[in-house]
Amino acid sequence: MVAPDFDTFIFVPAYNVEKTLCSVLDKIPESVWKRSKILVINDGSIDGTAEILKKYQEDVLVGSGGENSRATRLECFEFQENRGYGAVVKKGISKALESGAKFVVCLHGDGQYPANLLDEFLKHLENFKIEESCNGRVEKLSLALLQGSRHGVAGGAKAGNMPFYKRWGGLFLTTLENCVFKYKLTDRHSGFILYNADFLRRIDLEKLSPSFDIDLELIAIADAMAASDDEGEKMALGELPIPTVYQGEKSNLNVVDYGFRCLRQIYRRYRRNFH
Repeated sequence: MVAPDFDTFIFVPAYNVEKTLCSVLDKIPESVWKRSKILVINDGSIDGTAEILKKYQEDVLVGSGGENSRATRLECFEFQENRGYGAVVKKGISKALESGAKFVVCLHGDGQYPANLLDEFLKHLENFKIEESCNGRVEKLSLALLQGSRHGVAGGAKAGNMPFYKRWGGLFLTTLENCVFKYKLTDRHSGFILYNADFLRRIDLEKLSPSFDIDLELIAIADAMAASDDEGEKMALGELPIPTVYQGEKSNLNVVDYGFRCLRQIYRRYRRNFH
């Protein structure tokens, strides 16, 4: 089997993002394009997302030059009907693991997350090493995942116009989650996540949620593996600050239902830890 000429796989969830998708792709640094395969997953959009993506691909093809051009890096996949965020993430991860990439990135197509910081995040994920003492032995840990935190800088979420209820709701849930999970993060509900493929290969994707809960589930699984006494390579969780960008876009997430599902997961972890 011929080794791929990329080590990073970026999948872009795209649902009704005709106004932002091209900008997101353009903000990916050239250094990241050269080391990546990029898959845009159109989740049954009912606006002009499909047409915008087709036009973008045509423009990239016209302007391409050489074997390492963007034209050879960009692909698309389309669900004919809206399947939901969880289904998109599962498809993206499955394709990434099939590709043989070492690192997997979820980059939302709505422009909320900083594509321009991918080079910095990939370098951190790739070079991260930490030694942790456990049961009298020293283990060298790599990162299972690296998450972008909108609360990594004090006041950043407010400055980026995150709605009040999302800002304080997220902080409340994160505080509770930090009480029961091993790794203490400042923002457990950001969708800007880079994964180590070695971690993802240890997960049964079919058991994961088809909803927005899937990100939190993956973080919880990584944390559980890090806290486990089982044999095998352990991995840490990491985060870096990112700017918050809210421009009045409509969210597809029912925050009340999502909040109750988070509380249920917190309770399950609490029972596991203390019962």
